[in-house]
Amino acid sequence: MYNKPWLSYEQQLDKLIENGLIIDDRNKALSSLEKIGYYRLSGYWYPFRERSELCCLYDPSLNMPNKKQRRVTKLVFDRFDSGFGFQDAVDLYVFDKKLRILVLDALERIEIALRVDISHTLGQISAFAYLESANFKNVFSKRVDSRTGVIPQHSWLQNHANLISRSKEEFILHTKEKYGLPVPIWVACEVWDFGTMSRLFKGMLPEQQTLIANKYGITKGETLESWLRCLNYLRNVCAHHSRLWNRNMIEQPKQEGLSDIDHLEGHLKPHILARPFLQLCLTQHILMKISPTSTWWERLKSLLNEFPDLAAQGVTLEAMGIIEGYADWSWQ
Repeated sequence: MYNKPWLSYEQQLDKLIENGLIIDDRNKALSSLEKIGYYRLSGYWYPFRERSELCCLYDPSLNMPNKKQRRVTKLVFDRFDSGFGFQDAVDLYVFDKKLRILVLDALERIEIALRVDISHTLGQISAFAYLESANFKNVFSKRVDSRTGVIPQHSWLQNHANLISRSKEEFILHTKEKYGLPVPIWVACEVWDFGTMSRLFKGMLPEQQTLIANKYGITKGETLESWLRCLNYLRNVCAHHSRLWNRNMIEQPKQEGLSDIDHLEGHLKPHILARPFLQLCLTQHILMKISPTSTWWERLKSLLNEFPDLAAQGVTLEAMGIIEGYADWSWQ
């Protein structure tokens, strides 16, 4: 049962001071708590908290201590390491906010371009190709999902119908009034969000996927399918204002497809695969095919140079999965 009491902003700040967080300007800190919130900021001062390692020698099969194996568990305490201040957490938050805005700028362009590619490819078959099961993999159009009990295409179509029904866009209203339903794919695609788009791409036939993937310098359609799943997760993190810079990315791309990006060769360690910088590389690779003159990577490098100076306290861009030498990469 949750039993923590409600705390005023003043009490929240006093609690942080009691736990060792440095407050240089109390009024400024209170203002940040009021505008951003204690729990949103807590994700940015989490790296500042004291830790200790608890080592346990054990044999998993016997659940008994054994010298052959060791498990290290990190305990995180409420107290903060010395030298960290409230403003350091706010600076990390501001950096992260700028990063999310920059990422959304790139993902918007990718989303729009791929909407066109998917609708143009399927539209060549039929104006209502998205309704026809023959245009998709059996696993999407005929096989019941064991988790949901629904055929994925049916679920997709229900979501698609809701998007069309809720849309107040003039071109949707005009099409429905003049021609009725269903709406042709080259019109309907304009109301898709990234998730709707990526799920439909996942269901497309491999030859259609590869046709689109090749346009973006990606060898296999299944690689682009993997990337879009990751970029949809990345977009959701950004769109919901969640912490990004050091996030453990739940969705990770298939390693075999990453060979399409030369810069990544020799760098695909577990830490890098699980962190956001790799997905920024996927974003840049696709973006350069859409807009070869884009300055997005330069703007990203400029922002990374603004990362708060917390190296002395052990907080660096390494937690983001940065790859050494990225600043010298050429994407031409």
